[in-house]
Amino acid sequence: MEPVRFGVLGCADIAWRRMLPAMAADPGITITALASRRPATAESWADAYGCRAEHGYAALLERDDVDAVYVPLPASLHSLWTEAALRAGKHVLCEKPLTTDADRTAALLALGAERGLVLAENIMFVHHPQHGFVRRLVADGAIGELRSLHAAFEVPARPEGDIRLCPELGGGALFDVGVYPVRAALCLLPGPLTVVDAALSRSPGSRVDTGGSAVLRTPTGVTAELAFGLEHPYRSAYELRGSAGRILVDRAFTPPADHRPRIRVVDEAGERFLELPAYDQAAGVLAAFTAAVRTGGGPDPVPLDEAVLLREIRRTAARRPV
Repeated sequence: MEPVRFGVLGCADIAWRRMLPAMAADPGITITALASRRPATAESWADAYGCRAEHGYAALLERDDVDAVYVPLPASLHSLWTEAALRAGKHVLCEKPLTTDADRTAALLALGAERGLVLAENIMFVHHPQHGFVRRLVADGAIGELRSLHAAFEVPARPEGDIRLCPELGGGALFDVGVYPVRAALCLLPGPLTVVDAALSRSPGSRVDTGGSAVLRTPTGVTAELAFGLEHPYRSAYELRGSAGRILVDRAFTPPADHRPRIRVVDEAGERFLELPAYDQAAGVLAAFTAAVRTGGGPDPVPLDEAVLLREIRRTAARRPV
């Protein structure tokens, strides 16, 4: 089996911390080239991974030894460079959100399908086995009839100048951390989901939304209460409530690779913890992506459902009285 040859567009923190180490550890992947607008950074990173450095993203897309590209650029650049990569005949794994506009997300997914290319959004947590385990618990009736999901992803304040605080770079709590509880609702609840209510908040002096909440609903009346924020004590968790109990998952969205999940189940018999093996969800997303590349899988449709919900959350929040 020939390895999938990757090029990386941009030297972002998430690439250095999680994705490049996972790529290097995967025998089915070869890192061919790294591109940056800063030649010194590209050279330094390329030396660390034994690959070629490219000055500029377009130069990397011209390489004929790159099958797929990973795009960890600021959100505002995802659409531009994802389209450029697809038009260059490359499969694309793009950081979340795939774009900041649902219509652009739809157009890119259509382009990928037209060209027979894999296009996936790098929401790593959905590839962690703990969530499939939770879905099976619910399906087996562990908490009775499912009533609601309560999910939150909130992180402490970012330093001044952080890209998450720059509207021109696609920053803001909704696109940066709100994506996670929204995707959890898509992952854990029977759809389709509609937005019932939403609110976005902005701290004094901020140019982007720094917090928010949303209420979603399924056709059968199951609700999802979501919270997200950029200036909060750290919280990364969800709870599923049913007619006969609850399931609670902590460190739900960004667990370290060596974290052993402990699923808490509370029912009429009391409380119990179900411990699962550690799992590297960065390796999981790469395994799913490369499998799709090898088998001819097309674009993942779920990012469009997510993008539509994000758009409706923003529109609903804008209609709230000030």
